[in-house]
Order: sequence, then structure tokens, then C-alpha cells
Amino acid sequence: MRKIFHENGLTIVIAGIFLILLAGHSVAGFFTYNDDLRDHGQPPVPYTHYLTTGTFIESVTENWESEFLEMGSFVIITRCLFQKGSSESKDPEAGPQEIDEEPEDHCNDPHAPWPVRRGGWVLTIYRHSLSLGLLLLFLFSFTIHAAAGCRAYN
Repeated sequence: MRKIFHENGLTIVIAGIFLILLAGHSVAGFFTYNDDLRDHGQPPVPYTHYLTTGTFIESVTENWESEFLEMGSFVIITRCLFQKGSSESKDPEAGPQEIDEEPEDHCNDPHAPWPVRRGGWVLTIYRHSLSLGLLLLFLFSFTIHAAAGCRAYN
């Protein structure tokens, strides 16, 4: 057990925080949703029913949408721009650094990731994998947000 936590501690803690915050979000939304129903003369719904409503799904995916857009923008912008003193930004006056090496120069290195060894379009996707991943997560959350918003409205 200790080895599992040592090797995966970041994932375990972040997943735990995520689940706690999602639970808090759902409980707060549940009470607000039922208050709104009571204000309109309708009976309250059980918690498990609330979790399947468009209102809950829309509020969750709306938050995800904004976070993925923010992180994707941050990743792309920090690739192009510099900020003096920022730990997220390279020093523009430091010259080339090890991280700036071209992956093609390591295509024969047996320790290089397989996309680097493969090259071509696989390497192109690998080079942009963080930006593409965040873009796909944004598009996924945008789509679910739109569908859930339509469901909540109807």
C-alpha cells in the first residue's frame, strides 16, 4: 500500500480532492434545486434523482468547460510568451536549453518515448498532446454542457 501511494500520491490526492469537491458541489446544488422547486410549488426530489438532472450535469460541465479552456489557453500562451521571474516561463535571455532540443535528434535513443522513435504524424501529435488533450476535454465538456443545458431548459 505504501508503494502504491508513494508512486501515485499525486493522482490519489488530486482524485480525492476532486471527489470531495464534486460531492460538495452536488449537495449544495441539490439543496438549491429543491428550494427552487418549493418556491414554484413543486415537490422536492431525492438526491439520486437530482444527480441525473440537466441542472446538475450542466453546472458541473460548465465548470469543467471554463477550466479546460483556461488551462489550454495557459499552455498555448506560455509556449509563445515570457514573463520575467515566473517559474512557468523560460528565461528568454538564457539561450537554448535541454528542453528545447528537437525530438528527431533522439529518434534512435532506446529510452525515448515511442512517438519520438516512430516520428512522423505520431510525433506531431505527441508534440502537441497536452494542448490537444485540453482542447478535446474542452470540446467534450462544451458538448455535454450544451446538451445538459437544453435538457434543463426543457
